[in-house]
Amino acid sequence: MDSNCPPVCILDFEKYAYSTLPRNALDYYRSGADHQQTLLDNRAAFQRYRLRPRVLRDVRKRDLSASILGERVSMPIGVAPTAMQRMAHPDGECANARAAESMETIFTLSTIATSSIEEVARAAPKSIKWFQVYIYKDRSMTHDLVIRAKQAGFKALVLTVDAPHFGRRLADVRNKFILPPHLRMANFNVDSKAAKQAGVSAGGSGISEYVMSMFDPSVTWKDLKWLSSISSLPIIVKGILTAEDAEEALHYNVAAILVSNHGARQVDGVPATIDVLSEVVKTVKGRCEVYLDGGITNGTDVFKALALGAKMVFVGRPMIWGLAYGGEAGARKVLQILHDEFSSTMALMGTDSFALSCMLIMQILIRKVVI
Repeated sequence: MDSNCPPVCILDFEKYAYSTLPRNALDYYRSGADHQQTLLDNRAAFQRYRLRPRVLRDVRKRDLSASILGERVSMPIGVAPTAMQRMAHPDGECANARAAESMETIFTLSTIATSSIEEVARAAPKSIKWFQVYIYKDRSMTHDLVIRAKQAGFKALVLTVDAPHFGRRLADVRNKFILPPHLRMANFNVDSKAAKQAGVSAGGSGISEYVMSMFDPSVTWKDLKWLSSISSLPIIVKGILTAEDAEEALHYNVAAILVSNHGARQVDGVPATIDVLSEVVKTVKGRCEVYLDGGITNGTDVFKALALGAKMVFVGRPMIWGLAYGGEAGARKVLQILHDEFSSTMALMGTDSFALSCMLIMQILIRKVVI
């Protein structure tokens, strides 16, 4: 991208990041599982939905705000948990949290972060922060992280449920991906096995070897009860792709379901998230909130997801591209562009309030087409 032409859309940020990030980091951020069929489809699937606008409606003033788990946000667009953000910019997760704070929306911190729970809490004390968590073989590790998150003011736990171990990411295997030596897994003690494992590879991906050694493949739905027993924070289950699993989650009184395929990084060939959203929403029937991530690159994508029943969407990779472009300012610009594009789409679709027009949006939106 020409340095004299500032980015005007998310794909501009992506092009810049592709041209500047070190290969080891870039491939980690951008890659999907195996041959990346699902990674491509996460984006392409949005193009299969057509908008059906209504006209001659007063849209001079548009209200993008929403209530998410009882918290007011300025727009239904939040920051998804993304690992090891200091590979993209020295300020990493702290910069993204400050960007979310300035835009009055939700920031989600990954367990596998290069900024600690406490560092992020200090960097963005007024933001709504959620903490993404795994259930480890050593339950005391999970317990300690959850307690620290609550003490630091995080408002919810996002339990990733689609990762009994990590998917096969061919670029990371080829690169023998490891965390650069000047960075660390900041939520773990520097001498802990977890911190060390991410920087060691026996021939494949260091991060995958870490996961294989620390993650518990025996975790079941019953472990949700254990997680609920150690914290009063609401639990969001991240990684639901079927009606059956959505129904199962409801049996455990989850606060929300995040329809996600882990950025297409777990198993190739699963559906794009937008294609299964309606199935999950229909099953939930308002018994908990439903969110979506995966493939969102513009405000029209946001509108389509909301029209199909999501209450909020979360973006991951676009925030990394924003960090690579300009740290906190770049991340904030990514969120501002998505905000403005979504607002414009609302106007052109004839809706002036996300909070008040959900039923209208559902009625007017969407027709799925074959491309």
